Amino acid sequence: MLTLKAAQTIMDAAVAYALEHKMKPLGLVIVDQRGAVRLALVQDGNSLMRYDIAFGKAFGAVGMGIGTRTMNQMAIDRPHFMNAFVAATGGKAIPVPGGVLIRDPATNALLGAIGVSGDTSDNDEAVAKAGIEAAQLKADPGA
Repeated sequence: MLTLKAAQTIMDAAVAYALEHKMKPLGLVIVDQRGAVRLALVQDGNSLMRYDIAFGKAFGAVGMGIGTRTMNQMAIDRPHFMNAFVAATGGKAIPVPGGVLIRDPATNALLGAIGVSGDTSDNDEAVAKAGIEAAQLKADPGA
């Protein structure tokens, strides 16, 4: 189970990493393994849709059980399938890097995901991974 304490550790470390690396204002959303929001944060100066995009990255990752980096490649390789998946989620899934699965390091069990949006996709993913690793959990961004 993804505890609120673990989610808070992930969020605090992710924001600290973003500030340290002088990233653009971010939206960050952490969901549990069911896709339910555990914690969300939108930094000052963030644009309107960043929360929704961050949620879509996290929700899509847990919905498919893979990080959004892999989903992004699937969208290139198999666009009909990924379009169908996004449609099946009611348009909620965002298959773009920045959605990173949170796994138990001992069992590899899926605990949830964090979605980050606001900087480049690579930077969004780096923020997510930094937060997860600070909580001593396993970050799984996909291939």
